[in-house]
Amino acid sequence: MKLRLALIASLAATPLMAADSPEQSCGYQAEIVAAVQQARKDRVKERDVPEAIAATDPEWPENYSAAIPLVTPWVYEQKMKIIRNEDLSEAWKELCLAQIKG
Repeated sequence: MKLRLALIASLAATPLMAADSPEQSCGYQAEIVAAVQQARKDRVKERDVPEAIAATDPEWPENYSAAIPLVTPWVYEQKMKIIRNEDLSEAWKELCLAQIKG
């Protein structure tokens, strides 16, 4: 799981963080992971996640929403036990910051 998370974090971070500090970028990405995890808890269909999240008027910069389609499959492949009991956004942020700081 961690290797796949690291791969996805690097994919999501690449086009998005140019104008933001690494901490800010990873924070926004973690917010996206949390939003997708909440959508899963709310039983939103995977294909409807981008629209469902957009309808909540998220506070991250618009360009970060491009990461939603990259994050959604990873979140939706997790077992519901993990979705209910673990903070995927914190794991994402930790790995994202570790990658940036090398």
